[in-house]
This record gives sequence, C-alpha cells and structure tokens, in this order.
Amino acid sequence: MIYRVRHTTRYAYGSTVDLAAHMLHLRPRDLPYQRVVSAAISTLPEASRRQDRLDHFGNAVTWLFIDAPHDAFEVTAEAEVEVGYPAPPPAEATLPWERVAALARAGGPGAWQAAEFRFDSPMCPGVPAAGAYAAESFPAGRPVLAGLLELNHRIRADFRFRAGVTDLHTPVAEILRRREGVCQDFTNLMISGLRSIGLPARYMSGYIRTRPPPGQPRRRGADQSHAWVGAWLGPEDGWVELDPTNDVLVRDEHVVLGWGRDYGDISPVRGVMLGGGDHGLEIGVDLEPVGEDAAAGG
Repeated sequence: MIYRVRHTTRYAYGSTVDLAAHMLHLRPRDLPYQRVVSAAISTLPEASRRQDRLDHFGNAVTWLFIDAPHDAFEVTAEAEVEVGYPAPPPAEATLPWERVAALARAGGPGAWQAAEFRFDSPMCPGVPAAGAYAAESFPAGRPVLAGLLELNHRIRADFRFRAGVTDLHTPVAEILRRREGVCQDFTNLMISGLRSIGLPARYMSGYIRTRPPPGQPRRRGADQSHAWVGAWLGPEDGWVELDPTNDVLVRDEHVVLGWGRDYGDISPVRGVMLGGGDHGLEIGVDLEPVGEDAAAGG
C-alpha cells in the first residue's frame, strides 16, 4: 500500500518572534516494512539554516533556525510512503511473557536495543495500578503476543475515546481513573502497564489513514497525528505494533514517523523562541492511499 501524507502545523503568535529554533520529527522513517518514496518539509518563513540528521533512536530529525522577525510560523511536511508490514507470528507460538521479560532484563546480544524500553520515562512512568491492569492479561506462562492482543482489546473496550478531556501532561493514573481520553493516553497507559511487568514497550508516532476502506469503520484518531505501541516479543520475533485506540494489530493502515520512550522523544514540532507571547495552534493531517480515488472512479 502506498500512502500520500500531508501534515501542516500553523502557529500564530501574540507578539513578534525575533529568533526561533525548531526541532521537527516530520520525515517518515525508512524501515524494512516501510519505504519512503519521497519526503519534503517547507516552512513559512523559510529557515535561515537547516540540518537533517538522525536522533538517538534512529529517527529522522530536522533542525531549523529562523533569524527573521515573524508573527506566524507554518511548517508543511509531505511524503509518499510504501507500507508492507510482515505477518506477525502466530500468537500462541511466541515466547512466554516471563521469558521475554527475563531476556530484556538480562540485555546482551539480541536484547540490548529492547532493554532501554523497559524503564520509566517522564510521560510513561511505572504506575502500579497500570501494572496491575496489564497483569490481568498475562497469567503465568501465557505467550507474550496472546497477552498483548488481549490487553490491546481490553483498553479499547474499557476506555472511551473522547477528545478535549486530557492534554499532553495528563498522568497515567488520571487516565485510569477517568477511563477516557485519546490515542496518546491509551498508548501511555499500555506502555506504562507493560513496563511495570518487565516487558519492553516503545511509543510509536505517525499517522493512521484518514478514510477507511469501503464498508470499514472510520478509525479513531484520524485527521491528526496518531500514537500506538511497539512491543518486543523476544530476539527471534522482534517487535510488533499494536493500536489500543482501535484494537488492531498494525498492518497496513499506519505510517511510522518514528519511536521513542514517550511523546517527549518524538514530538512532531518543538521550538525555542525569543518573543512570541501567547500563541494559537492549528494542525491538519491527511493520509490517503495513492490511486484509490482514481480506482474508485473508474
């Protein structure tokens, strides 16, 4: 499946910004199952200096410096991406979850990159109540993917998708109490729960297709950036991605920007400014399959 992505972020400032530096995670990541055909980032005003590189996690990051006074800032990221996730292993054939936790704890060859995702992070701390919630899906000896799929389903069933009741800083304990929120909240909850029982989990940032295939329900979280969970199955099976907002195993409806310990590592746009005061923010995202409209019209 080939997708065309357009992500526009607009800031309107209450007073003039004299200098600004921005860090962008807006270029999709090349992966064995995801090929970036093209990618471009444009800004208004134009940056006086720009640097593209990779961060600690291997994500594409763009640094911008703007030294012209401005009252607004707009960044548009456009990309064409081919997605082809491999089929996951049979759930019952994966390692017992305790074995996966032990391998991650030991580190060493095959596990060291997963091991760093066992630990607390600012937005996904180890919350005992989240660990207890997750543990219900992981009785002794259960294959790890079977437990992950059940937990993914339970979050979708137990929590209400409701925008506007939480923000970036709403703690996991509050999400558990409210039983409502958006994709970032459910992702943080699942990651916190998994880490609390010793399973590596990482925060996935990207997009989910805006319009569903004919006859399929519209996905929650569409029309803006999306978040989901990467979970480690062990050195043989590697990573699998799960979307608790929609209770799906990620296959062909998502495009990956990158991953980190939590949102703080992979924020799409982050900046430091001299001036600006209060600001307004508008975000628009479109993710559409290439050629689908033409095929439907033919």
